[in-house]
Amino acid sequence: MRRLFQPRLLSTTLVLALPFAAQVQAQTFNFNIPAQPLANALQTFGQQANLQVLYSPDDVQSLRSRAVSGALTPQAGIEQLLAGSKLAYSLEGNTLTLSSRGATGELELGATRISGEGLGSVSENTGSYTTGSTSTATKMNLSLRETPQSISVMTRQRIDDQSLTTVNDVLAQTPGLNVQSLGSDRFYVYSRGYEIDNYQYDGIPTTVFSQTQSLPQDLMDLAVYDHIEVLRGATGLLTGAGDPSGTINFIRKRPTDTFQGHVSAGAGSWDRYRTEADVSGPLVDSGKIRGRAVAAYSEGHSYLDALKQEKTSLYGVVEADLTDDTLLTFGVDYLHNDPKGYSTTGIPLFYSNGKQTNLSRSFNAASGDSTNRQDATTTFASIEQKLAYDWSLKVSASYMYSTRDYDSRMFSTSRFANEQTGAGTRTAMTKGDATQKQKGFDVQLKGPFQLGGREHELMMGFNYQDYENHRQGANPLSGDRSPLNLYTWNNHTVEPVYDVRGSYDDDRIKFRQNGTYAAVRLKPMDDLAVILGARVSNYNYDSTLDFKTPALAPYSSHDTNKTSGKVTPYAGVVYDLNENHSVYASYTSIFKPQTYRNQNGQTLAPREGDNYELGLKSEYFNGRLNSAIAVYESKQNNLATPDGTIVGTETPASRAVAGAKTRGIDMELSGEILPDWNMNASYNHSVTKDADNERINTYIPSDMFKLWTTYKLSGDLDRLTVGGGVNWQSGIHFSATPSQIGRTVKAKEDDVAVFNLMARYQLTKQWSGTVNVNNVFDKKYISSLDTNFNSMYYGDPRNLMFSTRYDF
Repeated sequence: MRRLFQPRLLSTTLVLALPFAAQVQAQTFNFNIPAQPLANALQTFGQQANLQVLYSPDDVQSLRSRAVSGALTPQAGIEQLLAGSKLAYSLEGNTLTLSSRGATGELELGATRISGEGLGSVSENTGSYTTGSTSTATKMNLSLRETPQSISVMTRQRIDDQSLTTVNDVLAQTPGLNVQSLGSDRFYVYSRGYEIDNYQYDGIPTTVFSQTQSLPQDLMDLAVYDHIEVLRGATGLLTGAGDPSGTINFIRKRPTDTFQGHVSAGAGSWDRYRTEADVSGPLVDSGKIRGRAVAAYSEGHSYLDALKQEKTSLYGVVEADLTDDTLLTFGVDYLHNDPKGYSTTGIPLFYSNGKQTNLSRSFNAASGDSTNRQDATTTFASIEQKLAYDWSLKVSASYMYSTRDYDSRMFSTSRFANEQTGAGTRTAMTKGDATQKQKGFDVQLKGPFQLGGREHELMMGFNYQDYENHRQGANPLSGDRSPLNLYTWNNHTVEPVYDVRGSYDDDRIKFRQNGTYAAVRLKPMDDLAVILGARVSNYNYDSTLDFKTPALAPYSSHDTNKTSGKVTPYAGVVYDLNENHSVYASYTSIFKPQTYRNQNGQTLAPREGDNYELGLKSEYFNGRLNSAIAVYESKQNNLATPDGTIVGTETPASRAVAGAKTRGIDMELSGEILPDWNMNASYNHSVTKDADNERINTYIPSDMFKLWTTYKLSGDLDRLTVGGGVNWQSGIHFSATPSQIGRTVKAKEDDVAVFNLMARYQLTKQWSGTVNVNNVFDKKYISSLDTNFNSMYYGDPRNLMFSTRYDF
């Protein structure tokens, strides 16, 4: 059904809120509606209960709703929502009609109708490129417009339209993010000039230490997730230690009230294949216990020589309504990743004469025997309790355990080949295993309170994070450092011989953080919201490294970094200019202990600074279209930049830069432009300079523009949806002074634009087929520059993926 969106009419006009589902089911629904203006609450209620809601703006003007949460029937839910409002209601079929008590006559719509479809926090089955509410910034359920920071959402519809299946895929398409690939499954994610290392799963924090190469978060399959929220800028209120880069929050799919499911299969370039199944619904007749199971399997080759990938993902979750006010959730997800021909670096960037290479995109620095098997299991649980006076308590916990077994046989990029002969390089080999454990815990209490005759909201909580990664590696006694030729490299190395007693490296990282946080959202007037908060954090980092190899002197180090009682303030102000537009300002301090070491092996001092942001946000069509523009500035001291290697080792070293400053602009438009026309368009500008006003981190593009749009045709072609987009970024470069070359050399890539297309045809009501073509014009370009190993990574050549899906 096509939807007609028009501006709100005068107070005599009635509003029709039409949610996506067309029927009311004779069962309970899971409600999560905070206290808010009644008009907004009714929109959310209709969406969550699958009801048409009819009401007059005159009747609800200046009224506020009560909070509604838990598993309730629509009748019980609306009674709670309207408590104290003196409004009457009637519920017939799938239509809920509100009126003033004592009103007579039938409720009639005017000649012109408004059809507003409210969005909630779940993006699945909405067909939307935006969302109704997020909680990543403050743990309060706020709309994008109400959140005083820059936030982007990659919804389930967007993920499906572009056939995105990996974390790398989706983050590369996300506004404001730059993904730097450093190997087959290894990448860094940058925002506003800095790396993002704070990941969350349903709001529970986890940590990424890129140098460990044990990165299960980067390998997760997107079949598990409903949507991904990316908060750009500092996030110290909830994460404690952090950069002004951002936080990535993966929101898992949850069980549904009614039965649904789908199966899909796909095939694409380089013999890639994928299958997926997803089933969800009630497990008992009452609907009080619900479950969901997801499975995905993918395998295939790559444009990179000798690389073959295989990945399995399993996910299961159960929800149970223990009482009308208590919801218990328990789930497990499992990942198995087993690539062959796995590379830990990019491809050689310089010749021995200092010139930049221009090798084939298929060049793989790994041997076909190079492996990196990883398994990760995450168990999570939460209990949500509705309390008196519309307050709620939620306790969440998670435990992730991952293992990694690797046998790395590489074409070393630490030596440089002769441009004419290709000679001068060698192998680099190591093998070993690693285990990683991550524990997370979060408890939060929130609800409304009255002050000065107005209603405000208070949130408080405590979270705990525990990370441990232990790697034991061996360096070969023979086979390593064997000579290779760049031009005759065939992804094969001699068989290495290992002796773990005589040649090894052993490193262990332990990280613990806990913090108490609180925030209050004050509403001194209808058009003004003030959010004030703070966090008190305790941080403990411990790292040991033992390194021994016949080629170098033994090396050992032990670094600790402990901070207690660190206060991170937060402040945000949002002012509504009118019905559609709001201006905002926010401030937060920045504190980040570092793991980088200088050339003497000493840990750098923590980064500290401040972050400021000003912006304008707008929403249209009942929140189905959102736009935002923001300017920001962050100041940091002790920013780490590459600085050779630690003395006596090949481990990269860093130095601290004083007075680093980042300034930038974020712009984004997301949602439904017109009926059946979805779009996400963004432009981001960010430049980081040191105290001498010299730009640093130049391997990150200063400017990015990303556009993706789809349109469902009408008439005889109404079964066809077409889409396309472009990702453009400005040039990147960096300079280095390798000892083997003996002078400063520079690597660069100019501005680049990559175009993508898609088409979907709805064969029947349940069966559809989709084709995606990426890099339509087969542009050859460098997507990543690795300053540590003087290597690079090409973007994917033109490739095609066809998939078919059956919904039931």
